Amino acid sequence: MSKKIISIVISAYNEEGNVAELYKELIVNTKQNKNLGAKYQFEYVFVNDGSSDNTLKKIKQLQKQDKDVKIVNLKRNFGHEIAMTAGMDHALGDAVIFMDADLQHPPVYIPQMIDFWANGAEIVLSRRLDNLGTGCIYKFFSTMFYKILNWLSDTKIPSKSPDFRLLDRRYVDFLKGFNEHDRLFRGLLSWIMPTDRVKTIDFVAPKRFSGNSKYGVFKSCALAMDSIIQFSVRPLRLATYLGLLGAFISIVLGAYVIIEYYIIQHRTPGYATIMVTMSFLGSVILLALGIIGEYIGKIHMEVKKRPLYMADYIVASTKNDVFKSQRDKK
Repeated sequence: MSKKIISIVISAYNEEGNVAELYKELIVNTKQNKNLGAKYQFEYVFVNDGSSDNTLKKIKQLQKQDKDVKIVNLKRNFGHEIAMTAGMDHALGDAVIFMDADLQHPPVYIPQMIDFWANGAEIVLSRRLDNLGTGCIYKFFSTMFYKILNWLSDTKIPSKSPDFRLLDRRYVDFLKGFNEHDRLFRGLLSWIMPTDRVKTIDFVAPKRFSGNSKYGVFKSCALAMDSIIQFSVRPLRLATYLGLLGAFISIVLGAYVIIEYYIIQHRTPGYATIMVTMSFLGSVILLALGIIGEYIGKIHMEVKKRPLYMADYIVASTKNDVFKSQRDKK
């Protein structure tokens, strides 16, 4: 009887200082684990997301010593979500584990994930109790972001659930049917199955082994905006409510002007009132147009039906590394 395959998809962007150490920890917690090594076959799918450093070179060095190391080399930086998609598309496993290459997703929890899966759990998520590599300000804004996101979104997304997870092949194949360019796997999984119905592993994220986080302020804000728009139309309703609020304030101000002019007969110049009213209503209009524009922009990009990515799939060869296939995901 052939062994079941466990695929581990690792997305890497400028992680040259981390991939070798990550591989060592992966081997210790998979092939060299006395329980798992005898039961399962493992493949390690490294996704090089257009790195500009020596990440690809480092991964190829690992591949020379281990034929189970496979590489999906994206032609440019397509972003973290697309990198995970590319790895998922090339993973052969009966179960697929997703993780980042920065060692903040500790491989020591992989045996527990596989144990949950072996006992019937089709989705195993992780919950980050703390992140030793971030400060209080980042944690505060992260908490506020998820509060706003879940207030605006129709799909509730857990606030401390990173992209460290296991999916059964059935859900992997189902997710392949989603072709939108702007995607958030955390949200898609919550849309598929509420998080209170899946197994969850708690962990503390250690500091990065090497390098710095790739998510700066602007990139994080862009991700926040995309996440809200992907899973809700409530911002459009918010624009409507702001318009109604502006109309109500205008009616109140209009009534006040009439009362002041005809009843109180206190005819004061209204320049300041007019300017404040015009500024407020103009801001409401621009905000509403901005929200509508974001949705129209997303529609514009999606209807083009462009491929999600272009990548080379590199597998070990008896002679040299060989391009198994060139693939663009449509």
